[in-house]
Formats: sequence, C-alpha cells, structure tokens
Amino acid sequence: MKDKKIILSGIQPTGTFTLGNYIGAVRNWTKLQEEFDCIYMIANMHAITVRQDPAALRKNTANAYALLLACGIDPEKSIAFIQSHNRCHAEMNWVLACSTQFGELSRMTQFKAKSEKHPDDINAGLFTYPVLMAGDILLYQSDLVPVGADQKQHLELTRDIAQRFNQKYGELFTIPEPYIGETGARVMSLQDPTSKMSKSDENPNACIFILEDKDTIIRKFRRAVTDSDTCVRFAEGKDGINNLMTIYSAVTGKTMDETEREFDGKGYGDFKTAVGEAVADHLAPIRERYAQFSADKAYLEKCWTEGAQKAESIARRTLSKAYRKVGFN
Repeated sequence: MKDKKIILSGIQPTGTFTLGNYIGAVRNWTKLQEEFDCIYMIANMHAITVRQDPAALRKNTANAYALLLACGIDPEKSIAFIQSHNRCHAEMNWVLACSTQFGELSRMTQFKAKSEKHPDDINAGLFTYPVLMAGDILLYQSDLVPVGADQKQHLELTRDIAQRFNQKYGELFTIPEPYIGETGARVMSLQDPTSKMSKSDENPNACIFILEDKDTIIRKFRRAVTDSDTCVRFAEGKDGINNLMTIYSAVTGKTMDETEREFDGKGYGDFKTAVGEAVADHLAPIRERYAQFSADKAYLEKCWTEGAQKAESIARRTLSKAYRKVGFN
C-alpha cells in the first residue's frame, strides 16, 4: 500500500508564467510536495499542438524548468522532468488512443476553442492531445490531479479511458480523482476583469509575468481597469476591484475585510499602487532564484536528467504491463 497518494501536474513552456499561473497553480504545488508524492512536468509535447519556433521552444522549456525550481519545486522532494525526455508518454498515447472513441474527442470544448483561435493549423495532435494527457496521468498511477475549470472535461475523459481499458483488458490503471484542496485564486485580466489572465493576451497591460521588474508591474497595476466608484470594497458588479482585491489577498494573506479597512477613505489610485508594490515584492525572491538557476546550466541539466530517469522508471513499469495486456510480445 502506498504511503502517500500520487499527484501529477504539468505546465506548458509557452513563455514565462503569469501571475495567474503562479497564484492559481504553481504556488500551491510547493505545498503539495510536503503531503503527496508529486510528479511535475514541463509539458513540451503538448506545446507543439500549436505551431512553435523550435529554438524558442527549446529555450522556453529550459526557462520554464528553471522557473519551476525558482517557485519552490524541490527536485529532492518531487519528480520534476521534461515530458519529451520520457518516451513512455508517446508510446502510451498510442495504446490509449485505441481505447478512445472519436465521438468523445469531438466533444472536447478545448479543441473547438483552439480550432477557432488557430484556424490555419487544425492538426490531428490538437484533436487527440486529451489522449496524451490521459497517458501523462495514467502512466504514474496518479491518484489525484489538480485541474482548473478548463481541464475538468479532460480528466473526466481520462477516467473513462482508464475504466474502459480496465474492463476490456483487466485491472491496470488507477482511476484518478480531481484534487480539491487549497485552491489558488482565479486571477483575471487587468484590462478585461471578466476574462482569465492569459499570456497570449494581445494587450501587454492585461497580464503580469512573474519575472517582470518592479516598475513594470506597478505601472501595469496602475493602468488596471476598474469602475467609476471610488470605494475599495468587494461587491457584485465591481469586477476590476474584486480582481485586484483577490490578488492583494493572495500575496499579503489579508482578508477582504482587512483590505477594505486598510483602504477606507483612500482612492483607487492608492490601492492600485499598493497592489503593484505588494505583488512585485512578493515575486522578488522568485526573480532572484530564477537568475541563479538559469545561470547554472549544469545544475539544471543534472536535475532534469535525473527527474526524467525517475519518471521513466515508474512509467516504464506501467507501459510494459499495458503492452502485455493488449497482446504485444
């Protein structure tokens, strides 16, 4: 019997993490590694469902790995690796694709959304990548998977694929559950607070990247969209202020009531500046650690090589069992 439950999560190397990525997911990963057996990957195989510049992808993958470590992922406590370094993911993808129905994939809302966004490159990988995601999860007999609202459908598909395989070939895969614990705040765009903060936003003032300098971060918060009111309070219809209060609470630990009292009688300008300064100061240690890790290429290569070896030793056992069950020699 396992001492700890296994938890798996990944993030794509498509540019620097945003404040939303950090608060909503990555920051919590560091806490999870104290309680679970955690496996974290840079999902560069998923990244190529959208056309990438190869040199930029290599650079972004290395940078994303360094940023994971800078955010607190400890390669001694967790398995941290780059997806393409473990070929079991590609091999399991094929096995599971043959236990996945075309109709199931055609109902995936992410495929429809991304097809509309990239109409000139609606490739087969974009259609089938939920199967690769299922392989990511099932290879490690993952008990739990932290998922955002946009990935719940894919976890449900993973569960369906695993149950179908187990019924057809005999028990093999652990049926994963969504991880519902301490959830990170949902960070919205600074320019359209009804939309999620996204690194692909065309408006450069809409998104905070966690490696940006203090002046840039404060400037973007000062330009954040709010309402015509002047009172800092969390209320319906105040999406911009609600978003800024959520961010302020996430980086300072203060409640909404405490924030309202702190800025009672002060205007939005003072509040925006305070949020920017609090965020910049909170992220400063990450920027410093990132600079150290990214400068030490030998250490990074050592960590991701050892991480891939650990990951493959687990994944290969599951893949070998799956091969035997489907009838491969």
